[in-house]
Amino acid sequence: MSKTLIADSGATKTDWCIVENEDILQRFQTKGISPIFQSEEEIAQEVSKEVYPNTIDIEIEKIRFYGSGCIPDKIEGMKRAIQKSFKHSDIEVYSDLVAAAHALCGTNNGIACILGTGSNSCEWDGANIVKQISPLGFILGDEGSGANLGKILVGDILKNQVGENLKEKFLSQFSLTQAEIIERVYRQPFPSRFLASVSPFVLQNIDNNKIREIAERSFTNFFERNVMQYNYIDNSVNFVGSIAWYYSDIIKSIASAKGIRVGIIEKSPMPGLIKYYS
Repeated sequence: MSKTLIADSGATKTDWCIVENEDILQRFQTKGISPIFQSEEEIAQEVSKEVYPNTIDIEIEKIRFYGSGCIPDKIEGMKRAIQKSFKHSDIEVYSDLVAAAHALCGTNNGIACILGTGSNSCEWDGANIVKQISPLGFILGDEGSGANLGKILVGDILKNQVGENLKEKFLSQFSLTQAEIIERVYRQPFPSRFLASVSPFVLQNIDNNKIREIAERSFTNFFERNVMQYNYIDNSVNFVGSIAWYYSDIIKSIASAKGIRVGIIEKSPMPGLIKYYS
């Protein structure tokens, strides 16, 4: 049977899994790999040093790499970088949104959504993305993401919308001042990661009405500004990502109120991808 190496790469780590039919032969992790932030040569070196040694005793016939930075004009360079170590393997490179579609919908119609540090979504016809509303990033969009939750939270805290006790609790828990927050958001790199990193405060204090309203606002916006532009009447809406996983009860409640049918919610796409290639 064909041995397939599947990769799911995010900003910080890449999950790798070697499968043969329904059997998992090996799993391992490396650093995140992205053709947006790394050159072709840097990626080739990473694959050679960290990935290839984990597969040396297994003949890999196919490689299916999914990554958040795998936009169309970066795919061929990504393939070349991997091919330097896996000269005889059949290699395909896809975006993380296709990973969500393959993992959640497979060969069936459906709507696939990612809710993690950022957010994304598409309508899937069983083989291709047929419609996608641009996420627009955390400044203009990314509704329902960790970065969006963090942005609303920080804004409400600094505008005194959640009460003095919660404000003090937040600033103390993350050892932050208002000036430091402004510095992290407006002047330092990767502000979306910073905002996502403080978003767990929402879940930790979800029983507080003001905090719960933040979550409900973010997920309501995700449905209204993204999902409800797809054919959600005839398709189930499926989710992957840590935010979707931990806030699944609120997501299901809001969806139900809007007549939206929620299907699968997974923390990671890997189980679905393993199933897809089995």
